Amino acid sequence: MSRLRVLFRTTAVRLSALYLLLFSLCAAFLVFYVTGMSQRLLEQQTKDAVAAEVSQIEQIYSRGGVNGLLRTLERRARQPGANLYVIAGPTGEILAGNVASLQPGLLDKEGWTGEAFRYQRYTDESRKESHVALAHVLVLDNGLRILVGRDLQEPEKFRVLVRQALVVALGIMGIGALIIWFAIGRNALKRIDRMSDASTRIMAGDLSQRLPMSGSGDEFDRLSESLNAMLGRIEKLNEGLRQVSDNIAHDLKTPLTRLRNKAEAALAHKATNSGYRASLEEIIGESDQLIRTFNALLMISRVEAGAAAAEMSDVNLSQSVADCVELYEPVADEQALKLEADVPADIHVSGNRELIGQALGNLIDNAIKYSDGGADPSIKVNLARRDGAIVLSVADHGPGVPANKREDVVERFCAAGRKPQQAGNRAGPIAGRGGDGDASRVSRTE
Repeated sequence: MSRLRVLFRTTAVRLSALYLLLFSLCAAFLVFYVTGMSQRLLEQQTKDAVAAEVSQIEQIYSRGGVNGLLRTLERRARQPGANLYVIAGPTGEILAGNVASLQPGLLDKEGWTGEAFRYQRYTDESRKESHVALAHVLVLDNGLRILVGRDLQEPEKFRVLVRQALVVALGIMGIGALIIWFAIGRNALKRIDRMSDASTRIMAGDLSQRLPMSGSGDEFDRLSESLNAMLGRIEKLNEGLRQVSDNIAHDLKTPLTRLRNKAEAALAHKATNSGYRASLEEIIGESDQLIRTFNALLMISRVEAGAAAAEMSDVNLSQSVADCVELYEPVADEQALKLEADVPADIHVSGNRELIGQALGNLIDNAIKYSDGGADPSIKVNLARRDGAIVLSVADHGPGVPANKREDVVERFCAAGRKPQQAGNRAGPIAGRGGDGDASRVSRTE
């Protein structure tokens, strides 16, 4: 019972029931209207035929008198499918005709009998059957009463036949509707159950689950397709969030460890005030670097949210590139690499100095890590104007970023380095694009 209750709550079943009810009402109204109109039309045709015959009888009576009238009525009464003919006396007793009995009081009033009346034929006396007819009563000048009528059995049969057909048709429609309800509703309930099960697993934390699709392209499939696309996007965002968290933890672990080691070293050795001061200055420097890292992360979020316009300022890109190259020159020397820079003076851009410095530092750091030296152990940093844009590039002779990873290089905290097991660019939204075989990295500013 509960399953049927759920079935009747579905939209498809409700719409089917509503359409069935509306169709049934329209069909019933149409059938009753047609049968009523047909019955009235047949009754009118019957009245016209009876009226014409009454007019003929009056003419026969005026020409041949009572004897001619009796002969005519007797001859017509014997014909197959004859009308009703009754000759009665002034008091209403039946003298002749093809009718055994009439409804009492029918011959008292001249003219149309009004409503249909019941009568019995001579063949119906033993079976006690009665028929329905419509007649006209004519009163002659000698007091005789002549009834001319026609049986209404055919219109009645037509009406009964049409109504029976209506009942059968409605019964077939009802059974068909029940079958359709059962088939559609059961299928809909199964699909809803599968969607509910998948939703339960998704809410439990399994974002790899997807809502089932039947392939029919109906509204359930379109809804499932939209929700699956949304779940895919959510899964991708969650995966990105986990990756960002892991990379942030990895990036902050080293400076925090250095900060602790410096503090521990300052406490472990006896030193003069100047020594403590130097240690504190180093700790403050490391703390400032951590603060800058956090500020850079906040800035990235604000830039991506479109709310960091006020943080942008005029940046001397030439000076920033020169400072960054100078900072990494000792590191390159330790790796037997030559860090070269071609930087024109006084190139300015509108941006954030910290983020630009972090992006360039990541590019140079990766070039130093993955450059294989060889015949040309140089790393070239170039800054130039091209086609109305400012192009900053870092090029080396390493293996290059794999082709299937180049789109990932511009993603924040994405491990899309030259080797799958090694981290690549973590430059944030200002990112280096993986080049061709020479693994050039380009940061382009319009």
